[in-house]
Amino acid sequence: MHAATVGVALNQERCPMINRRTLLTRLAAAAALPATLFRASPTAAREMDSQVPGQKAQKGQEQIAMLLYPGFTALDFVGPYHFLAGMGNVKVHLVTNQPDLRPVPSDGVLAIQPTVTMADCPTHLTVLFTPGGTKGTLAAARDGATIDFMRHGASRATYVTSVCSGSLILGVAGALHGKRATSHWSVLPLLSQFGATPERSRIVQDGHVITAAGVSAGIDFGISLVMKLRGKKVAEQRVLLAEYAPEPPLNGGTLETARPEIRELSTASLAEFVADASTLRRWTGEPSK
Repeated sequence: MHAATVGVALNQERCPMINRRTLLTRLAAAAALPATLFRASPTAAREMDSQVPGQKAQKGQEQIAMLLYPGFTALDFVGPYHFLAGMGNVKVHLVTNQPDLRPVPSDGVLAIQPTVTMADCPTHLTVLFTPGGTKGTLAAARDGATIDFMRHGASRATYVTSVCSGSLILGVAGALHGKRATSHWSVLPLLSQFGATPERSRIVQDGHVITAAGVSAGIDFGISLVMKLRGKKVAEQRVLLAEYAPEPPLNGGTLETARPEIRELSTASLAEFVADASTLRRWTGEPSK
């Protein structure tokens, strides 16, 4: 019995009272239904989005490319993906910078299955995105093929975007030159070496370039981009479906609010990464054909 059928049966009962055993039996039948009947799948979420009035109209299917490279930070990627992939009439390409489509490992144990290589990714994009990380990000920023791909994509995409230290990759690719931008607090000052103006903010948009601060800011970034592409009502619906109402159990998620000893410990733990990142420079050559 479908859950809706159970509800109709209860609502349409004409007797002055329902036998307690009958009621419990019907409720138990509803509770025993497969969880998939109650869980909003990405397809269901996209269908619901398409029914929200007041959303922005789009011409054709929009193309979103999300870069994957070994050592990316998983939450940098997963937060934005959750919101972007749930939009209607959109194709999200998970682009590996590796030669084949084997799963790409993050900086933890989580690996993501890519859908396309850089060579096969569409060239005209609505959104080009890169997550951040530490050593893996620096390796990607020094990989000529990856930077070539990002340079080509940035020249054609409607929005060029990053979360966390992914802005270092955009910086090397030349996408931040002359732009205001943000990043993880540890490398934010380094954006100036790419000709950018570092701005301490959760999300920074300068023209078609949108950058977000560290890790958890990717969720806010994803919501903001849905609002730009589909309008406020769709974004509000996605927020509610995700039950995004953060109540952190601890304060201290910014340099200003962290206790001094925690700030010093965290800064020291990232010192080697920051020193290595400080040697990156904006690529000024021409991309390959």
